Order: sequence, then structure tokens, then C-alpha cells
Amino acid sequence: MTTLADIRREYNSGRLHRAELESDPFKQMTLWLEQAQTAELKDATAMTLATCDHRGMPDARIVLLKNIDNRGLSWYTSYTSSKGQQLARNSQACLLFYWREFDRQIRIQGSVEKLSAEEAEDYFHSRPLDSQFSAAASAQSQPIESREKLEARVSQLKQLNATAVERPADWGGYRLIPATFEFWQGRENRLHDRFYYAPDNQGGYSITRLQP
Repeated sequence: MTTLADIRREYNSGRLHRAELESDPFKQMTLWLEQAQTAELKDATAMTLATCDHRGMPDARIVLLKNIDNRGLSWYTSYTSSKGQQLARNSQACLLFYWREFDRQIRIQGSVEKLSAEEAEDYFHSRPLDSQFSAAASAQSQPIESREKLEARVSQLKQLNATAVERPADWGGYRLIPATFEFWQGRENRLHDRFYYAPDNQGGYSITRLQP
């Protein structure tokens, strides 16, 4: 009988050479993200967001990347959700992208800030209408008696106006401002390629190969 300890596979999708890396980690990340999207990988923009609660207990969940530029990486959620409350106490966080089909991951650490109300408003109303109603009806992360109760809230909102709904004041966006990046490429025999980007004192980044 196969045990969990026996489960393994070889990582042979590619390799990562120092000479091939972009000097700017945002460009390197954009390259990998575009390759994942071009390959039509399912949920190519999904990323794990790791935070800590008031006790220092780590917490993590999947969110979707909605924008990347030289200011950082952005996503949207409820400010009163568990992650929103944790970020209000401790703005330090980590994002992790993993593309299994390419044996690649990117780990990004940094500080988080809220996006403007205008950015939140624009994005909220760009979503499918039913998604807008769901966000408006749900007090994210709070207990509720049943799914029927949740669906009833959506129905009540649609009875008021079936064609539009206001963005909740406690719903908006966040941006992680990266401090460090790590790019990981799985390799044969577990001799993976890992490169760590950290700010240098000249306005750029130093790049260091890490042992696997």
C-alpha cells in the first residue's frame, strides 16, 4: 500500500539560469504570469495571501490578482473579513503564486495598503452584476444560520433594484508593496533553482541564488 511518504514526482518542466533573469523582479514576474495565462492554466492569477492574526497565528487563503504595476500587486475583498481585520492590525503580508504545470512558484513579501475608494468603486461595478449583489449581501467571514438566509439577503437587495447595487462602504482593494521576491523553478532530483531579489542601495535589486 502506498503511503503519503511514498508519494513524489520528478520536477522536469524547465530550469532557471541567472543570466536569463530580468534585473527587475516586476518584469520577471510579469513574464511568468503572461506565460501562465498564454498556456491557459486554470486560475493562473490565483495567489495565496498569508497574514497573521492578533495572536501571531498565521492565516492563509486564495485570492485573485487584479492588477500588477510598479507600485505593487492588488486584489479586492471586504475590509471586515478575517484578512481585512488582520491587515488592519499588521500590514505585513506574503503572497505566493504556484503554477504546478510549470513547476514554478513566486513568493513575495511586503507591506499592504488600501486602494482608493475610486479604484474600489470602478472595480466593483466592473464585476458581473450577480457578483456585486453577492458582495453586498455577505458580511464576509461572519457566521450565518444557513445558506437560505444568505440567498434571502440577495433576493431582498434585488427586490429593491434588480439592475444595480451600491458598493458596500467596507468593501475595497488592497495593494501589497513588495520588499522581496523569490522565484522558484522545480528541477530534477530536488536540486531546484531559487533566486532571491532584495532592494540594493542604488535603487535596484540584488539577485542571490539560494540553495534548494
